[in-house]
Amino acid sequence: MPTMSDVLTKHEVSAADSDWLHRLVGDWQLLSDLSFADLVLWVRSERGDWFAAAHARPTTGVGVFTEDLVGEPVVPARARMVRSAYERHEIVRAGQTVWRDDMPIREEAIPVVREGSVTAVLTRHTNLASMRTPSRLEVTYLATADALARMIAAGAFPQEEPEAELRRGTPRVGDGVLRLNSDGVVTYASPNAVSAVHRLGYDGDVIGIKLARAVGDLLPARSPADEDLSQVLRGRVADRGEVQTRSAAVMVRSIPLREGERRVGAVLLVRDVGELRRRERELATKDVTIREIHHRVKNNLQTVAAMLRLQARRVDDPKGRAALDDAVRRVATIASVHETLSSRLDDHLDFDEVAERGIQAALDLGNRSGVRVSGSLEGTFGTLCSEDATAIAMVLAELVQNAVEHGLADRDGTVSVRVQRHARPDADVVEVEVVDDGAGLPPGFDPSAGGLGVQIVRSLVSDLGGEIEWVPTRKGTAVKFTAVLREIPAKR
Repeated sequence: MPTMSDVLTKHEVSAADSDWLHRLVGDWQLLSDLSFADLVLWVRSERGDWFAAAHARPTTGVGVFTEDLVGEPVVPARARMVRSAYERHEIVRAGQTVWRDDMPIREEAIPVVREGSVTAVLTRHTNLASMRTPSRLEVTYLATADALARMIAAGAFPQEEPEAELRRGTPRVGDGVLRLNSDGVVTYASPNAVSAVHRLGYDGDVIGIKLARAVGDLLPARSPADEDLSQVLRGRVADRGEVQTRSAAVMVRSIPLREGERRVGAVLLVRDVGELRRRERELATKDVTIREIHHRVKNNLQTVAAMLRLQARRVDDPKGRAALDDAVRRVATIASVHETLSSRLDDHLDFDEVAERGIQAALDLGNRSGVRVSGSLEGTFGTLCSEDATAIAMVLAELVQNAVEHGLADRDGTVSVRVQRHARPDADVVEVEVVDDGAGLPPGFDPSAGGLGVQIVRSLVSDLGGEIEWVPTRKGTAVKFTAVLREIPAKR
């Protein structure tokens, strides 16, 4: 099935009109729910034919179309109504009830106007079989939907809203609806909306109150941002805000209603987001705790490294001192991973920076002996979870250190780290090659009988689900290893 963008592109809808239609469709669930009706957006081709670009179904009632209409041409019986709305620039209702699968359907066409021109036509399809003697809620919803339809036909909807509208917890019709008059007085409140206002701490009758004043009395100490919230609660601006009292948190979205140039009132959608905010605070606390743990682990590891370094200075045996120096380097490698994690809100990191630091640290040790060793990192590791990052950092540091100490012992040279990451059906895999132009492998080299560094590397690569091999090259040595990466959890 084609997307809305596919249909608009195919029929050469201009960029400005396309943006307007995307904004409309991004907000038209409101109209569908208030209307208890399906909505279909039709765009006109160069030949004058009409095709469906988008389709919405109500969450508050029984829909009409079970199939998706996007990309389909308008049926002849509906085409006349669509063309009439387009040509007359006004809302057109079908002359008679349409029957579909033994269901009576009321249809009407609404011209979608932008800057005085009709860019598309929106049809509204209401299943009359599901309608009963309307309650006050349904009457209010339908009246509000009709007001929004007239605004669409006048080019006054969708309305511009700040970027803050993307915040999670945005209310919908089913969460709660308040209808205000032009003075900001509540003329209707759905049961869910009444409950939301009462949770804020207001215990009186909601109908007939000036919402901004009543809610304002419940708020804590005033702040500069309160005036913006007051405008939302008066229904004067198309915006969203959050009311937080000691007892609850309620998200409010205001949609001013206009007839021509005159504001006649507003519809406010409200949602109790107290539980949502509580969970967000818990998650934020956990994130901060995790960062603090990484910070403390880093500090403790640095303390351990400092103690080992002091101990190494007191050891006379060169082998013992070298062993302690190696331990210091390994502890510092793990600490560098935790240092990076301590600055993040999640438990994964961009590993390239860690790899570059580890490679440079190993090269610096080689350069202290009077030789000139250079290195490079080709390719990218990308984002790794903390477990993989620690293991790969250790493997990489050991291999580069071995290349500097053994392959390039007492000679100038280079160490190159080449990385490739690719996706397999079951997981991502990273392939790493550490290449030096040194003396090459010693005769009879057997990895299984190698020293502690080689044993550590083989063990870590095995834990990573990968393989490792040492390969002699024309000039030097290449060590190749693979690692099967753990899946990074999706961001909350």
